[in-house]
Amino acid sequence: MVLLAAAICTKTGKALLSRQFVEMTRARIEGLLAAFPKLMNTGKQHTFVETESVRYVYQPLEKLYMLLITTKASNILEDLETLRLFSRVIPEYCKAMEESEILEHAFELISAFDEIVALGYRESVNLAQIRTFTEMDSHEEKVFNAVRRTQEDEAKKAMKKKAQELNMQRKAAQKVGGRALGGYGGIGSSSSKSDYSQIVEETLPRQESKKPQSRPLTGKGMRLSSKSTDVDQFVNKLEREGERVTSATKSRQSSSVAKTTTPANKTESVHLRVEEKMTLVAGRDGGLQTLEVLGIVYLRISDDQYGRVQIGIANNDSKGIQLQTHPNVDKKRFAAESFVAMKNPAKPFPLNNDVGILKWRFNTQDESFIPLSINCWPSENNDGGCDVNIEYELKEEHMELQDVCINIPLPSGLGAPVVGDIDGNYKHDSRKNLLEWTLPVIDSSNKTGSLEFTISGHPNDFFPVTVGFLSRKSYCDIEVSDVMQIETEKPVKFSSDVALIVEKYEIV
Repeated sequence: MVLLAAAICTKTGKALLSRQFVEMTRARIEGLLAAFPKLMNTGKQHTFVETESVRYVYQPLEKLYMLLITTKASNILEDLETLRLFSRVIPEYCKAMEESEILEHAFELISAFDEIVALGYRESVNLAQIRTFTEMDSHEEKVFNAVRRTQEDEAKKAMKKKAQELNMQRKAAQKVGGRALGGYGGIGSSSSKSDYSQIVEETLPRQESKKPQSRPLTGKGMRLSSKSTDVDQFVNKLEREGERVTSATKSRQSSSVAKTTTPANKTESVHLRVEEKMTLVAGRDGGLQTLEVLGIVYLRISDDQYGRVQIGIANNDSKGIQLQTHPNVDKKRFAAESFVAMKNPAKPFPLNNDVGILKWRFNTQDESFIPLSINCWPSENNDGGCDVNIEYELKEEHMELQDVCINIPLPSGLGAPVVGDIDGNYKHDSRKNLLEWTLPVIDSSNKTGSLEFTISGHPNDFFPVTVGFLSRKSYCDIEVSDVMQIETEKPVKFSSDVALIVEKYEIV
């Protein structure tokens, strides 16, 4: 085959990126790209159209097209195979098939295109080789960078030591200069010489002493010995090695607390918190090993006039959970009327304290109760790698899962995977060798989704898959219906939180 050019363009024919592999003028390639939208047929995944002189082979990429321009004598089967490789290269550098992403990573894409085709002819390369060639990963370069960083650290230490020595010399010079000034005034000589010497001694030493006094007080001098500089150097060193250093753990913890707790300025005098913790382990070939949910209702009263209240609980559970009330709660009344109240009606609930008034437990090995099903299908391909397909399905459609993160382990030392079709977003964590598949929300509107990627490895390398999410609806469907005063049975205004938190969710 003879490939004339490869381009990424919009549906209107606007060229975002074009690489010509044979001698061709700019006017010629712009004319060919402008004529393409008028010739193409819609409704096909892999299509081609021909003119009198060239053949267009193209593939839709959401709002864009991956387009190859070849001669009419080229082999159409080879054209389609080359087009497939071009299309799989683009997600390697662009997270989304958007115009801005293509323009931002144009240089990397052109470099990758040059590895696929040389002088119009297809090179015998696969995705893993293209990634290696474009990254130009070199052991010698790593050794050189490590030696250079060591030399820089040693130079900084030497500079710090030299700065301390100079500082000590300046202080010693100041002391010597002060003694010389005091003794010079007692020397007896002619008045002119004495006056001249006095002026010299009073002016020159002061001018010289200004510099050593001011230098140790500058910000630069203090940063040399500050602890924050050592931390910054360590962080910079990690960043040079490709690690993104952030306070992600603290941010994630604070975010979870914020999402599961009502702000203090919005809580009422009677506040109830429904909290569930889930542990799930499922097999990669199907089947549920364990599913356990532990739930509890906390009551917090901040105004003593609402100490003697009764809390209505709406139990909509259909799974068969085991409920248990606090020992000081009237169990008979709860069983008959679903109200939580003290055994002794004259005794109020504790004030300004989170009190667990009701708890429940659910344990099963029935896979029909899995809230979010994860299926991971790794299969070896002809290039010596694995094509991995992962899909999720929301089984409990009444739930809304927030901040969903599906972590897939990757083989170490192989770089980033080539991600194809994806619902949601992804991030490659090179330090932990993880592919993080994230979705802001999973509910009945997007209860299924999938992710496809390719990387070298074996099927067992991609387990266990771990999942994390947060839900503002109880898995066991327990909620607080109302709060009333015991004496008057008047309703009491209350606030409530509901949170289902994942402690462990693995597909092994």
